[in-house]
Amino acid sequence: MKRLNFILLFLFTFSQRVVAQQVADVSYLPVIIHPAYLAGEGSVVFIDEGHHNFHTKDGRYTTFAKLLERDGYQVKAFKTVFEKETLASGKILVISNALNEVNVSRWILPNPSAFSDNEISVLKNWVEEGGSLFLIADHMPLAGAATDLASAFGFTFTNGFVMHNEGKIPSIFSLDSGTLLQSTITLGRDASERIDEVATFTGQAFKIPPAANAVLKFGDDHINILPDTAWRFHDDTKRQSVKGWYQLAYMKVGKGRVVMSGEAAMFSAQLAGPDKRQMGMNSPLATQNYQLLLNIIHWLDGIID
Repeated sequence: MKRLNFILLFLFTFSQRVVAQQVADVSYLPVIIHPAYLAGEGSVVFIDEGHHNFHTKDGRYTTFAKLLERDGYQVKAFKTVFEKETLASGKILVISNALNEVNVSRWILPNPSAFSDNEISVLKNWVEEGGSLFLIADHMPLAGAATDLASAFGFTFTNGFVMHNEGKIPSIFSLDSGTLLQSTITLGRDASERIDEVATFTGQAFKIPPAANAVLKFGDDHINILPDTAWRFHDDTKRQSVKGWYQLAYMKVGKGRVVMSGEAAMFSAQLAGPDKRQMGMNSPLATQNYQLLLNIIHWLDGIID
């Protein structure tokens, strides 16, 4: 326990330096062997910016957006509330790390929903009628802000921090270890798009409904820590096993599709901290993350099924 607490204290100190100095790595341009569309001819992908999002199209998800644009997609910022009319022109909606206004500068409990009950109802109906939702919600308080929306689709988010027992970052999920599960998404369109290893950078763990397909599954080497203030851990902070819980899963809902991710940095490409440490898709330990992102978008778009 003392070793874990020391690791957590180090992570808290390190995180404060990193969060304050995260910038997008615009030089990260991985090769796309077979773009899904000619430039600008693909489906419209909205990236939510109307809910105090930590990740935005021209901010921390710049490289995310540029990767999709290089794959032919039309990526647009979505800066308003969710209504049937405003969603009608998009095929895929990405929501990454939304927050309720009360938690924008205060990452402490409680963490109310980032979305109104009406917005959640609108989104569920939009998906059931054929829309595709990619909901990404990181560690506390970001998971808490998305809990109600995830619950509408049968997923149970946990508003904590999922950590490797020895404090290792990133966490590595692989086919060999049984923590990366082979699926339509990991197989991609052909052998060049197949995934056998993925890296994630903390985040949360969640439970999935019976109809969902798991992609990233925790073993017994991770633990969920549930503090009342982000990144502040004590001896009496609640801890729980996450063995058999998940960090990435997908499911068809009516005519539409949803993908749930409990970690956001894995789909970014950042230079973090004063030493410009590579974190996300650009990390030397995350060489297949970018292809995983493309495969997810292709599945949401119906290109792979």
